Amino acid sequence: MRTFSFKKMLELNTIAIMILVLTIPLGAASKPKRELKGNMTEVYNKLPEEASTFTEIFTKGMIYGRIRTNYFRWYWDEDSKYDPKGFALGGSIIYKTAPFHGLSGTVGVYTAQNLGLLRRKDARYGKSGKDTFSRYRVMKHGNWGMTNFAQFYLEYSFMKTNIKVGRQIFESFLTNSNDTKMIPNTFQGITLTCKYIPATTIKFAFFNKQKLRDHLSFHDVITYGWGTGPWSKWRGNDDSAAHKGLSYANLKAADKDLHHKLIIAGITNNSIKNLKLDLWYNGVPTLFFSLMAEVNYEVPLGGGWILTPGFRYMEQFDDGAGRVGGAALTGKLAGISGSARGYDDADSVDGRLYGARLVFKKGPGKLLFGYTEISDDADIIAPWRGFPTGGYTRSMAQYNWEAKTKSWMVKLTYDFGKANLIKGFRMAIDYAYMDYDDTKEKLGGIKRTDRYIVHIDMWYRLPFLQYLEAKARIGLVEADHRSNGDDPSYDEFRFELNYLF
Repeated sequence: MRTFSFKKMLELNTIAIMILVLTIPLGAASKPKRELKGNMTEVYNKLPEEASTFTEIFTKGMIYGRIRTNYFRWYWDEDSKYDPKGFALGGSIIYKTAPFHGLSGTVGVYTAQNLGLLRRKDARYGKSGKDTFSRYRVMKHGNWGMTNFAQFYLEYSFMKTNIKVGRQIFESFLTNSNDTKMIPNTFQGITLTCKYIPATTIKFAFFNKQKLRDHLSFHDVITYGWGTGPWSKWRGNDDSAAHKGLSYANLKAADKDLHHKLIIAGITNNSIKNLKLDLWYNGVPTLFFSLMAEVNYEVPLGGGWILTPGFRYMEQFDDGAGRVGGAALTGKLAGISGSARGYDDADSVDGRLYGARLVFKKGPGKLLFGYTEISDDADIIAPWRGFPTGGYTRSMAQYNWEAKTKSWMVKLTYDFGKANLIKGFRMAIDYAYMDYDDTKEKLGGIKRTDRYIVHIDMWYRLPFLQYLEAKARIGLVEADHRSNGDDPSYDEFRFELNYLF
């Protein structure tokens, strides 16, 4: 592994810290109106009070601000013509109106300004730092900045039911804001969340568009690429886990609709003490759909220890996607039937996922042992920043849901602040092994090889200002050589600063 130098990163982030501190409003509250979980999911501590007049809809509204900076560095394990890097400064302003008879609105404007560590011709190799700019916009127009209204919706609440219409964040099994870069992943459509039934949460969503983190415009929820221009592959759903066989060209050639819908329905039930049940449906009509069932049961062990076994089963059903794009996410099986590139049924996306885990918790600590296995059928399609193996065996930047992949993980999380050891400091480390199908790699069905991963997360809230938080991420990947001799091993480093006001 190469030795990593923090010199450049420290220079740039020292400047960023100065910018953050200088722009912090005086008299900031000891607890912010909004916080972020470890995975950057939003949690609102304070919402606008109910308005009694039309004017109060706006005068009682609230603003939620965020200033952030991100630095990325990627080192290939072997000599490479290019090791990606990136640095950006940005943030967001979210405004929520006060609810008036249950009706309110939210608008969120986000910006990311890349600060020039990449040359224009290298934008296509951005790797983890690519989400600080739009590759399409850089290559086509030479513009590195991104500013857009990622959230813009009306909201109506009644009888423990909430309905949102417009551009919004929607957290579910396969959809996530995944706001670990600069701008969150959001969707356009209608959602419903209902908690009217005791101990039960019901969610429903109907989306007609999605905006990925490195995109300025909303686009089709599944189509890879859009149009036929030189950089068109970065205009549609070009997520790292996108199904490249479900491309604009392939769907058009198959006379399929190019404007798809994503339909989601889920139910979570906690009626039985210590037992949590989840059931989710995710579907893109005329292409495919999936069902997921999960059960988690807490077992008190005494001495403050709690053991939670968990089991997940997911099945994916073909509804036309296989004939268009093939069984592999690489898209190399599009238009092929029968056995090909290590897949028995090249024109079917029928597949299954099995997951099991044991979670031990006590006070500030949590220890997870996880296992997942994908059936030897088709790759799982999930390009919406939710992860089928998430919470079981997914490590940073790893997609381990290709057919016949088996994965093991152990993960330790510890909050040093809760343990009264180091105030404001948390840490998580995971060690994972991912066993991909060697035959599929040799025949070109997949690109990944067996690998060992060490991934470390560290969070630190500065003691002089509790909600200026620094986050460092390290990923070390030792992978088997590909059949062509290439070594895909790499080291990855990320550093982020967040201030919420």
